Amino acid sequence: MAKRRRKKKKSSYIGTFFKVFFGVMLVFILIGIIAAGAVGLHMYNKYYKVYDKEAKEMVYGGSEADFKKNDPTYIYDKNGDVIVKLRGDGDSTYLTYDEIPEYAINAFIAVEDRTFWKNPGYDINGIMRVVYRYVTTKGVEQHGASTITQQLARNIYLSQEKSLERKVKEILVSKYLTKKYTKKQIMEYYINDVYFANQYYGLEAAAQGYFGKKAAQLTLSEITYLCAIPNRPTYYDPIKYPDHAIERRNKILGDMLEMGSITQAEYDTALNQQIEIKDQSSTELKNYQATYAMDCAVRYLMSLAGFNFRYVYDSEEDYENYVELYNEEYENQKSLLYTNGYKIYTTLDTEAQDILQNALDEVLSFDMDVDSSTGAYMLQGSVTAVDNTNGKVVAIVGGRTNPSGSSTTYTLNRAYQSYRQPGSSIKPLVVYAPGLEMGYTPNSILDNIDVSKAKKLTAAQALMLSGTKMTLCKAVEQSKNGCAWQVYANIGPKVGLKHITDMEYQNIIPADYTLATALGGFSKGVTTAEQAAGYAALANHGIYRGQTCIASIKNMNGEEIYTEDKSIQAYTAEAADTMVDILKGVVKSGTAAKMNWYKETSTEAAGKTGTTNDSKDGWFCGMTPYYSMAVWVGYDTPKELPSLYGSSYPASIWKQAMLSLISGYEAKEFVLPSVMSGSGNSTEKYLPGRDASEELSPGYTVGDYRNDRLIGENVEAAIAQMGAASPLTDVNYANTINTLYQNCLAVMTGIKDPSYLVSLQESLNTAYATAAAQTSVVTAPAATDPAAAGTIPDTSAVPNTGVTTQ
Repeated sequence: MAKRRRKKKKSSYIGTFFKVFFGVMLVFILIGIIAAGAVGLHMYNKYYKVYDKEAKEMVYGGSEADFKKNDPTYIYDKNGDVIVKLRGDGDSTYLTYDEIPEYAINAFIAVEDRTFWKNPGYDINGIMRVVYRYVTTKGVEQHGASTITQQLARNIYLSQEKSLERKVKEILVSKYLTKKYTKKQIMEYYINDVYFANQYYGLEAAAQGYFGKKAAQLTLSEITYLCAIPNRPTYYDPIKYPDHAIERRNKILGDMLEMGSITQAEYDTALNQQIEIKDQSSTELKNYQATYAMDCAVRYLMSLAGFNFRYVYDSEEDYENYVELYNEEYENQKSLLYTNGYKIYTTLDTEAQDILQNALDEVLSFDMDVDSSTGAYMLQGSVTAVDNTNGKVVAIVGGRTNPSGSSTTYTLNRAYQSYRQPGSSIKPLVVYAPGLEMGYTPNSILDNIDVSKAKKLTAAQALMLSGTKMTLCKAVEQSKNGCAWQVYANIGPKVGLKHITDMEYQNIIPADYTLATALGGFSKGVTTAEQAAGYAALANHGIYRGQTCIASIKNMNGEEIYTEDKSIQAYTAEAADTMVDILKGVVKSGTAAKMNWYKETSTEAAGKTGTTNDSKDGWFCGMTPYYSMAVWVGYDTPKELPSLYGSSYPASIWKQAMLSLISGYEAKEFVLPSVMSGSGNSTEKYLPGRDASEELSPGYTVGDYRNDRLIGENVEAAIAQMGAASPLTDVNYANTINTLYQNCLAVMTGIKDPSYLVSLQESLNTAYATAAAQTSVVTAPAATDPAAAGTIPDTSAVPNTGVTTQ
């Protein structure tokens, strides 16, 4: 899939008022009325005449050459060197009208435009249906009923945008095409121009591409099979969905039989013929730079055509419907790259590409097992590197270099096409940076709760669990899942996931809005391209600048058509800078310390490891002041690799590649002007932003939770004092310990959470017992009161605090 944040481009005419106008305009065309009252006359004079004039000039200013375009598209790297040349089949596959099989002409007429030979370029009944659907769906449906001439007009002169404005222009252009050219010419242009999926334009190219023979040699069944594709090239793609194409072929045969274009015998023979298409592997791009650059270009063309990119969905059905629309428009725009003569300039650095590829190949060279079904190595990986100065991708590797002598046709670019569980590498983006925005600090005390227990509880119940205490900073460095779960339960999945959907993570579906995503438990997953962009946003003080490698796109006339995305503040500068500062500890003394980064360079690095259950996926995502980079390692079909951790192969690949990328650069530290400096001792650090009166469970409020944790801080401070005290330096040692203990018991009566109370008492009793073992080395002062005499109370039982535990 796909997907980027761009404002949908609409004409200034489009709005509620103008949509109504275009609906009226279609009616005008339908019934031939020039004006309907004063308002209608005004609209006609102001807009219809303008569009009509544009359409006439467009058609009469063109020539037959417009229908025979086959200008290749070039994609260049950052140095201006050609990465790939994209082109269709061109003049070698052009058919004159007399060369077009009669079956093909009749097939298209039967299924696409039965009034073709008689209509003026548009179909009045079809326009009525468009108007009716537009009105009854309140503007949702704005397409349909396109004649063959209208389709040609759209493909040659207009965009694929679905709007009433374009529909009106389409009708007017079709009118003038019909006046300028004969019907035979229009059919000839159409059949040579129409798209048959998989970069095949025109019937002859499709015949040779799919069947390995000329159009004149095709059977009726094969012709109608091909004629099924143009209606929806993505849905009827013979490679991906052969059954869909067969179903529409059967419909076309039925339509032709109904119209009398074929006999019953011809129908029966064609219906029963087995369709066999030839292998298509040679048409696929196998260069990781080329496939990613093409993907970025296609998505930009989609934005120019007005496609509405989405990253948040109402339901699973809503998501699936969006994906279908996305794929269809993606295929439409992808087809334009092969014939419209674009020049696409990218930020891709071929030297950097080689560095990433070599690092991936070398680190994973210990496993040379090959998948017999694909010819590719079984153990795989992907790497994406982003330039922190502009947020653009400089290198992207979608897999290991194929085995020497391999004839594999496997073309998956895992860096942007393979969605995998990110493990703990997602925590900085959806848990901790959002948490810092909500009031947490690096010094906030967290409980490393038991996740296996927390998974069975609601978020409110999970917040009442307790565990080993540690600061947020330490929890990140040591990748403690219980702490991440606790913070996520506090801020909520909607808050956390909003940050990555704002950064255009494409496959975050409704089912992902659960606490499991705190630890990387996504339904579909993420890519290294997405993760590299996310970490680059942290490195850029919270500013997200998109996911692309495009620097410039020029059309065939040399005109610049590319404009940069608008940046967004995905995280506050304070949260982002503080997150990077914390992640430095992961590399220096945390889970990635084994990387020994600072033995090789003085340039600072920060990052996060990630490992999924059973070591099926390993990640390392991080940044230096120069680049952000994400690495994934695993199998295409997930399976366990016992030696795979984020700190193993992924971290090694990241280190080798990053050191090579910054080789020769000046040693540099992060510039983080907005790092938090406070200790976070405010009561608001517990459940920040929540109302104190909010109930977490019946009779237990946010205020109660905060109070319990503040009492716990006092008890933990007393426990620390017990551990620091010594009978060798304190003559009143026994009295000191006893006083601390009794004070703790007193303040603990204010705790309302029974389970938290028991946990604190256990910690207190353990510390007290340890202290008691040291009293034998001192003589307690004489006193009539046991406490004054320095005796240590019995800690074998839980003291009565007046709180009932259950």
